[in-house]
Formats: sequence, C-alpha cells, structure tokens
Amino acid sequence: MADVAASVQDRFNPWPATVFVALCILATLFLAPTAGVLLSSVKTTRAIALGDLWSVPDRIYLENYAEVLSNPAVHRYFLNTLLVTVPATFASIALGVLAGHVFAKLPFRGSNILFLIVVSGMFFPPQVILVPLFRLFNGLGLIDTLWPIILVHTALGIPICTLLMRNFFAAVPNALREAALIEGANEWQVLTRVALPLSLPALAVLATLQFTWIWNDFLWPLIFTQSDDKRTIMIGIVNLRGQYTVAWGVQGALSLVASLPTLVIFLFFQRYFIKGMTMGAIKG
Repeated sequence: MADVAASVQDRFNPWPATVFVALCILATLFLAPTAGVLLSSVKTTRAIALGDLWSVPDRIYLENYAEVLSNPAVHRYFLNTLLVTVPATFASIALGVLAGHVFAKLPFRGSNILFLIVVSGMFFPPQVILVPLFRLFNGLGLIDTLWPIILVHTALGIPICTLLMRNFFAAVPNALREAALIEGANEWQVLTRVALPLSLPALAVLATLQFTWIWNDFLWPLIFTQSDDKRTIMIGIVNLRGQYTVAWGVQGALSLVASLPTLVIFLFFQRYFIKGMTMGAIKG
C-alpha cells in the first residue's frame, strides 16, 4: 500500500509541471528579443516606424540582408572584428595554458599566492581601468588602432584561461608526466605531446567562450576607436543609419549576420564544449 501511495503521489506531484511552466516562461522571455530582431530584419523601416514590429509580415523583405551583405563598411567591420578576436583568443588561451601548466605541475614557493593574484583579475569591473588604460594607450599613440583592444582582451582573458587550464592539468595523473620525463622528454614536450592532447575539451570551452566574449564586445572598441575604419561589428551595428532615420531593419539584419560566426564556432566545438563543461560532474 505504501508503494502504491508513493506512486500516486509522484504521479500527481505538481512540482515537475510547475518547473516546466517556469522554464517555458524564462525561455520565452529570453528568446523574445531575438524574435523581435528577426521580425525587424524582414520588414521595411516604414512598417517598423508605424509600430508594426511583432506581427508576422505578409511579405518577407530581404533587401535589408542584401544591403548588409553589399555594404563595404560592413565588410570592414567584420575584418576588424576578426583581426581583434582571433589574435586575442589565441594569445589569451596560449598564455593561460602556459601559466596553468606551471601552477598545476611545477609549483614553486609562493605559487599559490601568485595564482590567487592572477585569478583575482576576474573579479574587478572593467570600468575601473577605463581611464588609466585610455591614458596609457593615448600616450603610446595607439588610440584609434586595433592594438589596444587586442591587448586588453588578451590580458582580461588570462585569468579565466589560467584558472580553467590549471584545474584541468591538476586532474591529469602525474604518472603520465613522470613516464614522459623518464623517456627523455623535457617540460615543453610533456606539455605539447602529453597534456595538450588530453586537454581538447578544456581548450574547446575556452575557445568558444573567449571568441564569443571578444566578438560581442562593445565597450573596448567604443573607448579605443574613433574613426569608422577601425570600428568592430558591434559598434558598426549602432552606426548603421538611414538617410533620415535609424535603419532598424538593416540593423536587425546585421545583428543576425554578426551572430553567425559565434554560432559556427559553437557548432564546430560543440562535442568538445559539452564534454568540457560537464567534466568532473560525474565520478567514474
């Protein structure tokens, strides 16, 4: 009888349904802005100005996408964003790998304190260093170039990369490193031939997160660039305007086009990304 009562109670337990409804509401709220951008990208500026945003259009207006893809300024925005995102992502991950390996496998006196200092860089707001960095790069003559953005994103990415790679390398058995050293390998060969091939899930997580964060960044390009030739894609979305009014449809189309590279990166690293995010969640 107790088993039957428990089965009936589980069947009529309202919590699963409540959680499902709550998740549906949250998903709707999360996807609503994306749906609004999608609808605006296939409508004329006149229709949007008249308040007709959330209705499904009778005719899909694809000229917004044609204007975006044929605009030379958009091509320049994409190129600038790639020139910032790819080097900054690679540099921050490379430095994080080197630092993480040292902290995990080559500890030295005071290494734990130094590790905490490095990781503490994740916890202060970037607005705190806006003025000092602007004055520094202005004194070096680098304002209105892509170098300040690359350097800042590299520096800000080192703490999270170091933290994740240090935790991953710490989980790699020391027996593998000792066996490689006995075979005559040096520390660089241990890192590149033993540790790195095992760290593909962690590298995929970092590559996806870093690429997405840097590609979607709005703050640092706004601060360090002044001319339209040096703008990145997020600043370019704001700068796209019509002759008399804001080109809402064109901006919506560019927003969706600009999100495609991050989506491609996630799909490319999806298998390793999911494995890296769930690493350590299950003991086996």
